[in-house]
Parts: sequence; structure tokens; C-alpha cells
Amino acid sequence: MHNRYIKYFLLAVFCFISVTTLADEIKSIGVPYIQNYPKSVYLSGNQNWSITKDKNGIMYFGNAQGLLTYDGRYWQQYQMPNQQIVRAVAADEQGIIYAGGFGEFGFWSNKNRHLSYTSLTKLIPKPFSIKDEIWKIHIDGKRVIFQSFSSIYIYENQKIAVIKGPSAFLFLHKVGSKFYVEALGKGLFELSGNKLVALKNSSAINPSAILTILPYKNSGLLIGTSKDGLFLYDGQSFSSLNTPANAFLKTYQLNNGTRILNKYYAFGTILNGIIIIDEDGNTVQRINKSSGLQNNTVLSVYADDDQNLWVGLDNGIDRIELNSPLYFYFDKAGQFGTVYSSLIYKNNIYLGTNQGLFYSAWTGSNIFNAFDFKIIPNSQGQVWDLTQIDGQLFCGHNDGTFKVNGNSLESISTIKGGWTIKKLKSNPDYLIQGTYNGLVLFAKDAAGQWKFHHKIEGFGEPSRYVEQDARGDIWVSHAYKGLYKLTLSADLKKVISTKSYNEKNGLPSDYNINIFTIENRLIFSSAKGFFIYDEISNRFSLYQELNKELGGFSSSNKIIQAGNSRYWFINHGKMGLVHLKEPGKIEIDSNRFSILDGRMVQYYENISKISNDIYLISVDDGFVIYNATNEQQTSSKIRLPKVLIRKIEDVTDTYSTISEVGNSGAEIEIPFSRNNIRISYTLPYYRQAKIEFQYFLEGYSKQWSDWSPASQKDFTNLSRGTYTLKVKAKISEGIVSDVTEFEFTILPPFYASNWAILCYLIVIVLLLISSKRLYEKKLKKDKQAITNKLQAEKEAYLKKEAEATERQIIKLQTEKLQVELAGKNRELANSAMSLVYKNELLQKLSQEILKLKDSNGKPLAEDQLRKIQKVIDDGMNDERDWNLFESSFNEAHESFFKKLKANHPDLVPNDLKLCAYLHMNMSSKEMASLLNISLRGVEIRRYRLRKKLDVPHDKNLVEFLMEL
Repeated sequence: MHNRYIKYFLLAVFCFISVTTLADEIKSIGVPYIQNYPKSVYLSGNQNWSITKDKNGIMYFGNAQGLLTYDGRYWQQYQMPNQQIVRAVAADEQGIIYAGGFGEFGFWSNKNRHLSYTSLTKLIPKPFSIKDEIWKIHIDGKRVIFQSFSSIYIYENQKIAVIKGPSAFLFLHKVGSKFYVEALGKGLFELSGNKLVALKNSSAINPSAILTILPYKNSGLLIGTSKDGLFLYDGQSFSSLNTPANAFLKTYQLNNGTRILNKYYAFGTILNGIIIIDEDGNTVQRINKSSGLQNNTVLSVYADDDQNLWVGLDNGIDRIELNSPLYFYFDKAGQFGTVYSSLIYKNNIYLGTNQGLFYSAWTGSNIFNAFDFKIIPNSQGQVWDLTQIDGQLFCGHNDGTFKVNGNSLESISTIKGGWTIKKLKSNPDYLIQGTYNGLVLFAKDAAGQWKFHHKIEGFGEPSRYVEQDARGDIWVSHAYKGLYKLTLSADLKKVISTKSYNEKNGLPSDYNINIFTIENRLIFSSAKGFFIYDEISNRFSLYQELNKELGGFSSSNKIIQAGNSRYWFINHGKMGLVHLKEPGKIEIDSNRFSILDGRMVQYYENISKISNDIYLISVDDGFVIYNATNEQQTSSKIRLPKVLIRKIEDVTDTYSTISEVGNSGAEIEIPFSRNNIRISYTLPYYRQAKIEFQYFLEGYSKQWSDWSPASQKDFTNLSRGTYTLKVKAKISEGIVSDVTEFEFTILPPFYASNWAILCYLIVIVLLLISSKRLYEKKLKKDKQAITNKLQAEKEAYLKKEAEATERQIIKLQTEKLQVELAGKNRELANSAMSLVYKNELLQKLSQEILKLKDSNGKPLAEDQLRKIQKVIDDGMNDERDWNLFESSFNEAHESFFKKLKANHPDLVPNDLKLCAYLHMNMSSKEMASLLNISLRGVEIRRYRLRKKLDVPHDKNLVEFLMEL
């Protein structure tokens, strides 16, 4: 039982090692994907002398103009104190970046939210001041080792120790935990602590001009020299590694090297780019300017932990995607023109181009073999199609159709323009071919070789796409005339029925309608989507179910079968691999092929299957090998880094940088007046992939944003408070990173700051005190006011009471006066009436006296009558009567005569009498009696009085006088 468990365990370990080994395989066919970063992109110096990567995944480059950083999206340059060239860079586990140049070395770290430089040269003991370039920097735990040609400087615990060698140094190399350095003319030494120890059997005659030392199997060393190639050191002796790769390195001058994927070695050269070898010295890859590098002079190489090989060049930076699913071959020299078709057949790779048919040997092994394409004699001209059927390779050519045998052609048809050829489904003993002017059939001869049989009569249209339906009818698409459905005769020699289909039959257009077969069903492509044909209605309709699932690929112009229910859909230069896994479920993989967008010949795209997982893709100037196995195994191992928060910028009115490093851990506080900010973020994932981001700002956002390739976001008019930005990334394979959180604070406005609040509290206290005092003062004032008010109210009340009493008294007095006045008026009226009566009586007496006769019957004597009349007249005109009347009248109307005299001083006594009588409203008769005048005299006097008083014509005289 125990042995069985051991067997299972060993089997599992073996399987794991096998899968890992397979996954970390570098192919030798073509070159892996190379991403170029020219000077115009990173905007710094040409030369890049060293490369490193920090704990966050940010890349650093020692550049001719300073320190250059790259985080997957943004480039940034930092200059040394005296603008020196940065020859060496290294990053420690804390994220400190060490750099060195001429007469200067130190480190870059985050200070005040910016990357700042700190020089260490001031720590160098005075006798050993640095006067040359720093070429190498290595991190050794808490030690940092800087190396120049003259000295080795060891920085530890804020001190620097200086080590001198027996002669000038070349370069210091780190292998595992050991350090080796060559002393020129003295051999190779190991730096042990702070001492140099010579290696066994190392001397001046052993390898010299050592530019790289790498770990080799069995604890050995692989040593690369400038002009003598590669050497092995087993701890006792040196030996040359005699392989073709060694000859290459001697010729093109090795300059640097690194170990990759734990079993390969990459060496940069001065003259011819990079060579990658395995542990046995076999060449696996050669990559130079003709295969994708920007420059053949490699100044530095660096292998990161994501299977990327970074190359610092004499002019630019390149990234080589090791273990890439896509390997490329480009015709940089323009040898064979534009590739329309490619295919691997019997250990040869064939390229059909606009210039002819080219071929080169195809080994299929993982041993590097440079392609050497040659044109097949008599193949010059346009090659449209390469198709393998029943072990025979057909070449559809502008001049006809040929059978390819190695490096020669055999003509089997002279009918021009062999566009497409395939077996006839209803009769597999025939091949049907679409040409410039109709259809051609091929059949096998007695020897089993396909030969031209006949051209089908009755149809002569260009036949770019040809398919046969389940009823045996042949469908042909015309670039500008829609579709044709042909019914052939029983002997297949002629067309007995031709039906054309265009917009009238439901097609969206007559142009570029192509025909393909998917899962044994004919579908028709168009710019509006895929269509299907209904036999009963004889019309076309949109294939809604397929179009909906395909999304953007529903308008594809070409479909190529990939096997196992997989198909290549090509939408005008953009390609995707569609897997019809099960009914109603479609998987589309397109992002990984985005680098090929627009690289294929439009309308003549070609992809051929090499094996179940390997495909040959024709592109404009070469071909691409796609290895699905590599991609699947690499994807399964991918673990995305966390998103990095980079620049925080103030975009309120003028742009300014708040922080260069959002992830530095420093607290970021932003004034309220600058509450419009831009936050940039990135995913330090450098392999070819479509990267999208999703963010959520706590306190601002209501939900996570949609996935977007945008790597920055503006937040405007932020309120005061603390915010947490959450960001995550997703790559094309659907793998999602962990969430990165970044916290920042928008400070309150000046009127809501702590100092302002303190001031407000002080002001409030002062206001309270002042208010209290004012209140007390007001209370006192109000109390006094209330007292005064009460007093005033009391006085007013008393006054009111007094006034009421007074009014009552006045009223009583008035009533009394009125009573008295009424009495006096009565008395006055009585007096007046008495006078009237007296005067009337006297007048009657006067009249009666005149009638009297004496005893003799004679009238009385005149003298007697005059005496009596005089007495009567005196009685009627007695002033005492008037005086008495006037006195009584004045008592009743005391101001009447005063006002009358004041207003009319020209009135005579008789006028005053008349006025008094009129005021008492006496009749004219009564007034005549009192005045002892006639009624006529009264009227005359009234008239004269109106004149004197100036009474208006419309005014009654009596009313006028009574109003006085």
C-alpha cells in the first residue's frame, strides 16, 4: 500500500514536471512576438544600458538621459544630479531603485509622493573617491554592491566599504548567491564577504574579457566572453562549449546574457541581435533586426518572472514574449512579396504570393533552422490557392492549376485563375474548382492522381466561392452580382438550370455575398450579417441566432474551418477563433489575435491547419504560427499583478501633479478648492493582451463602472470627506486581478476646517457672552420700559379717566348750558314775542286812537293825538327793550355779534338788530313789528343786509346767519 502511494506521488510529480516543461517550451519556428518601444514612444535617450523590475512590477531602464520607468501604460524619465548616463540599475525587495553613472551612485525612493534621488557618494571614504563609471549593481540581502572598473563599493548600514583588486576590474556577475569578477590580466575571482578569492586554475590564460557568467547544470558556470565565445567551468577547470552557437557568438561579439525559463540562455550581441540556446548549446532562436528587433546592438538583457525577455538596445527597447502562442516570420527584404496562401506539405513550407510559389525546408523539430525560401521554377505570377487533397498539393495560379511535387510544378489545367478547389460532396470522386470564368472538374486517373476532367458548360461567371448544398446543387458567389444556384446534369458536364439571387430575394445587397459551410449547413455572409436560404419560400433571411451570438463577427467576410467544430471568422482583417462547443453555445477568442488585425490580405485571408492545435496563418509579408497548446498552458498559469495607482493630478483649472505614486502609502490630502482630480492607474502586465479596467469610488460612485481600456478617470466637484478608490483589471483571457484600494481625503473648505471651527467656537462663546450681557442689558431696559410703560399706562389710564370725567363734566355742563341756552332762547323768544306783542298792541292802540271821538262825536284834537302817538312811538322805540333783548340775545349767543362785527365792521345797529332777528328765524311780519317798519321796509333791509354781508346768491340769508 505504501509503495502504491509512492508510485502515485512520483507519477503526479512527473506529470507536473512534464506539463511545466512543455509549457515553458520556446519554439524554433519563426520568432516569438516582439513588441518594439522606439525612442519616439518613451521619449528619452537612444541607448539603454541596464534593466530591472521592482516588487510592484514596474520596469526601470538605465538610459542615456537618466532613469527611465515603464508601468505597462506610462513612461517617465528622471535625471541624475548632473544628467549622467545611467549605466546600471537594480531594485531591492523594499522597492528602492539603485542607480549608478559616471562618478555617482545612489538610490531612488518615494519622498513627498514623488520619486526622489539620494546620493551615496558622500559616504565613500575620502581616499577612495569615485572617478569612473558604475557598470554593475547587485542586491545581496541588506548589502548593495556597486562596481566600477577601478573599485567595488559595498553599501551596508549607512556605510560604504571599498574593495580594490590586483588590477582593474571588468564586470561583476551574480550567480545565485555568489559574485564573480574578472581582474584584467589576473583571472577570475569570487567576492566572498569583503574579500576577493581567486578561482581554482584561473589565470590570465583562461577565458578573458568575460561579459556574462550564468548558472549551469551540476552547479557549474556558463561563461560568455567578448570574442572567444562560451566556456564551461565545473569548479576545477575551464572548457570551451563547441557548438554552432559558439561560432555565432564569436563572430558577432557576445555582449551580455541571462538565463531564461530555467533551461535556456539568451545572449545579446554587438553585431547581430540575440541568440537563444538550450543547455546543450543548441540554437533555439536567433532574433535580429531582420526578424523584429529595432537594432542589432544589444546593450542589456533582462528576463522577468512573466516570461518576458527585455532587451535594451543601442537605439530603443524591445520586449520578446517568450513562450508566445504566436511565432512570426516576416519577409523584411521583400523577397517573395505579398502572401496569399501558405501550407506545410511533406517537410516543406510553401508560400503562394503575388510573385509566385516559394518553398523552404520545414523540420518541425525544436532545433533552430533558418528559413531559406526559394521560388519554384515556372511558378512566377499570382498564386491564389494552395490546397492539399488526398496527399496531393494543388496550386491555384493565375495561369492555371498545378500539382506541386517538392520543388517543381506539374500543370494539370490551363484554365486561368484557380481560386478554390474541393471535393464534390455528392460525388467525392470529383474535385470542383472555381475559376475566373466558370467551374472545372477534376477526376483521378488509374494511378490515383488527380487530373483535369472537363469544364462545366453553361456557366462562365467568375467563381470565387463554391459550395454544394444537400440537394446537390452548386452555389457560386459573384463579387458584384449576388449568388447563383446551379443544377448540373447527371453526367456533371453542363448546367441545366441557373437561378440568380439578389436583393429581390431578400439579400441585403448584390455585392460581396460569400458562401460557407458550417456544421454541414450553408450560410451566406454579408455586411449586414449572416443569411440562410429557405427552399420553400425561395428567399433569404437573417440568421438571427448565429448573428446574435457572434456579435461583431456577424459581418465576417470569410470563414475557414479549423477542425473539431472550430472555425476562423475573419471580419475584414480582424480574426477570431469560434468554437461551436454545443448547440446554443458559442465561444469566441479574438483578443489574442488582435496584433494580426489588418495584417492579412483582405478577401484572400488564408489559415491552414498543421495539427489539432497548430495553425499556419498567412499575413501580408510572411506567415504566423499559432500554437494553441502554448496559449492554454500559459493562460492556466497566469496570475495577474495588482493594479497600480500612478499619478494623481489636480485638473481644477491648471494641471499639476499631486502625487507620482498613488500606491506609496503616503496620506494624500487635497484642498477643497482643488477638488477636481485625475487618477491614473495601470496593470504592470506586459504580455500581449487586451487590458480593461473597472473602478468604484466609495462615497462617489453608485456602482462599479463598466469594463473599459481607459487607464485614468477624472473625478470632479468632490465633496469633503475620505474616499476609497477601488480598481481591478481584466485581461483578454477573462482573468481578473485582485482589487487595489487607494484612499485620499478632500479637506473641508477653509470655512469648515478645524481652525475655522475653533474660531467659530471662540466667536460663538464671545457671542454668547455678549448676548448674555446684551440680554441682561436689554432685560434691564425692558424692565425699565415695562415699568415706564406701566407708569405711562397708569398715567394714561388716569388721564383717560380724567378725560372721561372731564368729558362727563363737560357733557353735563354742555347739557346744562344747552338747557340754559334753551331756556334763554325761550326767554329770548318770549321776550321777543312780548316785544312783538307789545308793539302790535301799541300799533293797534295807535290805530284805534285815530278812531276815537270826543263826547261830541268829533275826532280828538291833533295835539292830543300827537302826545298819545308820541307816547306810543316812544313805547315802540324804547331802547331799553332792545338793550334788554340784546342782553338776553348775547347771553344765548354771546359770540354772534362779535363775529358779525369782526367780519363786517360796517354794520349799523339796525343791521345788527335785523341780523339778530333773522338768526332767531323770525318772520318778516314779526321783524316789521319789532323794527316798527313796514313789511316792504323789512325786505329792503334784508336786501341791503345781503349786500353788506356779501352773501352768495344761492345762499339763504337766514342759513348764513345761523351758521355764524
